Amino acid sequence: MVLSKKKPRNHPLEDYIQKLIAGEALLPDSPENVMEVVGILKSYGIVLDAYSRNLNYIAEHQFLVFFPFFKYLNGEVSLGKLLRHWWHDRINFEYAEYCMKAMFWHGGGGLDAYLDTPEFEKRSQQAIQARFKASPLIQGLNWLFPDFLPELVRQLAYYSGLGQFWRVMSDMFLELADRYENGEITSIPQVVEHIQTGLVENANLPITYAATIRGKTYEILPKSLGLTFLADTAVPYVEAVFFRGTPFRGTVSYNAQANQISPDQSRFAYGALYADPLPIGGAGIPPTLLMQDMRHYLPDYLHKIYKRSRRGENDLRVQICISFQKSMFCVTTATIFGLAPYPLNTTDAEQQQKNRVYLESWMDRFLTSRLSDVNS
Repeated sequence: MVLSKKKPRNHPLEDYIQKLIAGEALLPDSPENVMEVVGILKSYGIVLDAYSRNLNYIAEHQFLVFFPFFKYLNGEVSLGKLLRHWWHDRINFEYAEYCMKAMFWHGGGGLDAYLDTPEFEKRSQQAIQARFKASPLIQGLNWLFPDFLPELVRQLAYYSGLGQFWRVMSDMFLELADRYENGEITSIPQVVEHIQTGLVENANLPITYAATIRGKTYEILPKSLGLTFLADTAVPYVEAVFFRGTPFRGTVSYNAQANQISPDQSRFAYGALYADPLPIGGAGIPPTLLMQDMRHYLPDYLHKIYKRSRRGENDLRVQICISFQKSMFCVTTATIFGLAPYPLNTTDAEQQQKNRVYLESWMDRFLTSRLSDVNS
């Protein structure tokens, strides 16, 4: 007997469990939802391309530069570019660093585990000594505070890891938009399938990182470690950015006595799947930077949808945020399908039971998310 014929358990999100078992997405299938999701992912793909290039540039060319004043210029320093930078007529690379720091703080996966090993300590010290062999002052600082410089190298490893992850995702989202515009993508399940296929195809892509110092290469994340795209960057990214995130300053109190922030990081729910779109556009709310970046690259078909709304373009960032959350639930659906212990349409009772436990663990985390809102 298949599980769907048994009496369903009383889970608050039981309908979504049944949808996933049936191969449906967490977002309803409709022409407008398809247009919104693909359109916003096209804009996001363009932005991720810029974010990825800059993160990789910082990791490779700003290695242990203490005051990297021009790190957002990708090595192309000019007066015109500086003026545009100061006028904020640019991509907000600060948001890329916000995501990197969220991953760095929450950890998870093989990358996080490796950065606490003696092998990493040895490799990082070799690079540190090469970088500062002519600087007795910094060598003395490294001797007095032996954890300071290795911690900066750990952070640079995350710059590189996230940069490599976003490189893949950018290409995946831009290809999705091309397929949609060519008439190949017409439904939300096809969107999910495209993303799932991309995740699977790149699952074992190696994640490596090396710093070049005075013409010599120092491997920080060698290929021999076996770090891969899916397990060591994609899954930790979903955990850190989609789910946990970090509390937005000004919206909750950081005072420990106020008890507004859980002391347990695993209970954080400040990620993209939980964020209230209304504060988007407010000062100090990091996703505002992302929405501002994406508004510059909206395809015409998506822009027309926003113009038809009650407020037109007056709440454009809020509308972008809502579309972005819809797209992230599609990405999450692809992740759920890809990580399931067994095919969700299996007829084996034991496999169904394990899938059930797996799906309930996801639904437990969606209870306070925006899932119901994007489905309303």
